[in-house]
This record gives sequence, structure tokens and C-alpha cells, in this order.
Amino acid sequence: MDITLRQLRAFVSIGNLGGFTKAANALHATQPALSAQINQLEESLGVRLFDRSTRSVTLTQVGRDLLPVIDKVLTDLQAVAARARDISQKNTGRVTVAALPSISSTLLPRAIADFHKSFPGISIGLKDALAERIVDMIRSDEVDFGISSSAINDPQIEFTPLATDRMVLVLPRGHKLAKSAKISLEDLLDVPLIFMNRDSSVRRILDDAYASTGQPATPSYEAAFMSTAIGMVRAGLGVTLLPSSALEVKTASDLVCRAIKHPKLKRKIGILRKRRQSFSPAAASFAASLHALSRDWFGSEA
Repeated sequence: MDITLRQLRAFVSIGNLGGFTKAANALHATQPALSAQINQLEESLGVRLFDRSTRSVTLTQVGRDLLPVIDKVLTDLQAVAARARDISQKNTGRVTVAALPSISSTLLPRAIADFHKSFPGISIGLKDALAERIVDMIRSDEVDFGISSSAINDPQIEFTPLATDRMVLVLPRGHKLAKSAKISLEDLLDVPLIFMNRDSSVRRILDDAYASTGQPATPSYEAAFMSTAIGMVRAGLGVTLLPSSALEVKTASDLVCRAIKHPKLKRKIGILRKRRQSFSPAAASFAASLHALSRDWFGSEA
């Protein structure tokens, strides 16, 4: 059965307008062309749709039964085409993103606000998650893409770098190390340390850095949230190492941040998605806006 849209449009137009002449004018076609299309449609369906005489054309019973059905099919197809145009032109759509908490509380709110100025019809869904959960959501298609560190060993996941996020030491203003411009890990040997727990990508970076010195980290306290670690620092329980981009670090005006001299105390932040899976037009545009904003937020290094 080889049925075309032109045949269906011809049938609906003739059925609704009551004749070949009016339908031909409406469709900007010739009557012989419409007649040929109806003949082909009737042959494909195996039924007669119109009773024809020299003076009139009327729908058969089958034609009357099929007219509203085919009319709805054409209307639905027009709606599909209009929706597809809106999506391709980014007039509408939805993008769902999973991100590390340190990114979802800082970079992403600004990125979403900027994006909505250009694409108000596209909604953005945001899910906070740790690195392993982000990968799970990408694998199960719960999100269009994720924003996480590059410390992902999964052949199904593709990583595109956005920026480099450096770790900084956060400590009270009155701490003995607060006056030092740069500090090494060796300087922290006798200082109580507050680390993120072992589920955190930040913790893995710190453990790797300490392991490279031959002296494994021995934190005095562990925290599940960066805000908790900051609170412990405020209480005088120790110092902590956190990403420089984290909101908790940027807003801790009563504390000081110092650079740490170690090549491993940084992380690549980037976009994660399924390998060889295309973005929707909306997701592609939002990812592009993240690339542009990241250069301002983190600096030029990616």
C-alpha cells in the first residue's frame, strides 16, 4: 500500500468542498491531477471513495466514514510539523541537566537566567547529584547531559571540557597560614583537616594529591556537604580544601582562601553525555551557552 499525503489532501479537500473543481482551485492543482490521485488512493485502499457522474461527485459510505479520520490524520501531521519547526528554531523545548552541587549552585543559575533571555520558550530542568549518580542518569536517559569532573572511567560517556576548577585552602582569617600567599600540602601536616566524604569527586582529587606526596591524607573530620565543611572551619575545627568555584567558598567573606602548590589539586569540569548521541537543538544551544559562560566564570583555561 503506497499512500501519499497529496492523495489524502486531495480526498479531504474534495470531500469537504463537494467537488473536483473547488478542490483543484483550493489546492492549486489541475482536475486531471486530482482525479489521478483519487484513483491511486482508491486502488491502494481497495475501496471506492466517491460516486461520480457527469454532474456531481458524492462520497460513498466508506468515503463518509473515512473523511473525518483522514482529516484528523492530516491535522495531527500539521501539528507535528509545526512542533518540529518550533523545536528546530528553538522556540520551544525542554533541557534536563544533572550537575555537581558546586556547579548547580553557582554557574548554572546564571547560565539558565542568561539562556532564558534568548530562548524564553525553552525550559531547563536541573538535578543536583554527585558524579556517579550523574553518570547513572545519563546512561538511563533521565537527563540530556551532565556537568561533572573528568574523573569518569566509562566508555559509554563522552566528556567535553568546559574549564579547570582549582582547589583552594579555606581557613579562618586569624589562622597562622592565612598570611601565606601560597601553601604546600607539607605545610598542612600538623593542621586539622576537614575533607569531603569519600563519595565526593573533590575527595578523590585530594586523596590522589596526598598519595602522590607519599603521605596519605588523614583528615580529622569528614563532611557530606561543602556548607558543613565551611561551618566546621568557622567553628575553628580545622581547615578545608574546596573548589574555588563553589558558592560556599565565594560567599565565605569571613574566611580566607589561599592557593595550594600542587599540580593535582585541580579538576576538569565539563559536559558529559552518551557517546555518539546527538543533542536536541535546545540542548545544543544550552551547552553552547555554558561553554561561553564558563570562560568568564572559571577563566580561560579548559
